[in-house]
Amino acid sequence: MSFISLDNISFSYSDIESGQPYKNAVDGVSLNIEKGEFVALLGHNGCGKSTVAKHLNAMLLPDKGKVYVDGDDTSDENKTYDIREKVGLVLQNPDNQLVASVVEEDVAFGPENLGIPPKEVDDALKAVDMYDYREHAPFKLSGGQKQRIAIAGILAMQPQCIVLDEPTAMLDPNGRDEVMTTLLKLNREKNMTVVLITHYMEEAVLADRVVVMDAGKILTQGTPEDVFSQAELLKKHRLDVPQATELAYRLRGCGVKFDKLPLNAEQCVKMLEEVLS
Repeated sequence: MSFISLDNISFSYSDIESGQPYKNAVDGVSLNIEKGEFVALLGHNGCGKSTVAKHLNAMLLPDKGKVYVDGDDTSDENKTYDIREKVGLVLQNPDNQLVASVVEEDVAFGPENLGIPPKEVDDALKAVDMYDYREHAPFKLSGGQKQRIAIAGILAMQPQCIVLDEPTAMLDPNGRDEVMTTLLKLNREKNMTVVLITHYMEEAVLADRVVVMDAGKILTQGTPEDVFSQAELLKKHRLDVPQATELAYRLRGCGVKFDKLPLNAEQCVKMLEEVLS
């Protein structure tokens, strides 16, 4: 069995006043995530991707279907603690996860409650390149640094998987680069499973696999090359493609013959040189 397995899950939020369910936020989603994989989850606002993310550590439970984490059923209340130890969730706004006035104390908050040795706090700060800021006040840090501290707080609890719900949405380009460098390092050097929800296509191309959602369902999935080669399908569903892919797509429409669409500027330049030579 895969490390995380979603088996035909559906979920609806209920109206606060009437108690009646809305239209399904997630509708019949099946998805397997392997240990050590880096998965990017894409889709426009309201497509269900954040709802899926909250199912991965039992923050939400499906109305229909099953979610398994390392073989454990998330609907089993006796397994909730174990599941949340294995899968950590990082929110979009780091300020919502910072609870202490000193960086080191903030990162130590979760591990102390779990009885995890203090060494893990230092290791987590080093993993996100924030060890030198351990005695700083979190509110004085930049957005990218705050987000890295939020990630360190999850890492210190030693999860096997980290799920991030648009962690770079509130950051400038430098902050986004800091966070993405950290995630790639964790995935490739420590073999940590990463699930990244993002609106930035340039971030998605760095993943092993891209999953695209629309209207609560999975629209398509595959390697970044496979998914972004379907530019017309993505555009039909009001989704973007990387800028290099967009340029090549438009040039192809003008008669330039690309064998495939590039994912980044370097690939685009190389393909243009080959076509124009």
